[in-house]
Amino acid sequence: MKSKLHAIVGSFALLCIVTFWGSTLVSELFLEHGDVVAVKNGIVAAMWLFIPAMAATGASGFALARNARSRLVGVKIRRMKIIAANGFLVLLPSACFLAARGNSGQFGTDFYVVQGIELVAGAVNIVLMALNMRDGLRLSARLASRQAPAAT
Repeated sequence: MKSKLHAIVGSFALLCIVTFWGSTLVSELFLEHGDVVAVKNGIVAAMWLFIPAMAATGASGFALARNARSRLVGVKIRRMKIIAANGFLVLLPSACFLAARGNSGQFGTDFYVVQGIELVAGAVNIVLMALNMRDGLRLSARLASRQAPAAT
């Protein structure tokens, strides 16, 4: 049951961050400032879903790993610490800053510098979360580990 919960909330959290990142990129490249503001406000509003999903992912992952001592579990835990730090120290403050600036119509250099930082940090979290998902599937034996083919 814990592993199913972990998979569901982890998948939801990854889907959220991919949606945030993709919506930001599309709005910045192809849409008007009003659409960018709507995306930024939507991301901030969605934090009430995303943050609990990330917390539940971390908590359920730690619960599953409590007695596990494999290298893969250690790698996942290290990645999760980076994901959490990146989220709370870069992504969340950036999202709030960008929504506030967008709402006041301030699309200056600082807005775009922070936007660039947010896109890079978001991409890093997407990659790390995808790697954790892959490794979680390997740990649950739903994805075969890479093995050399048997010699014939």
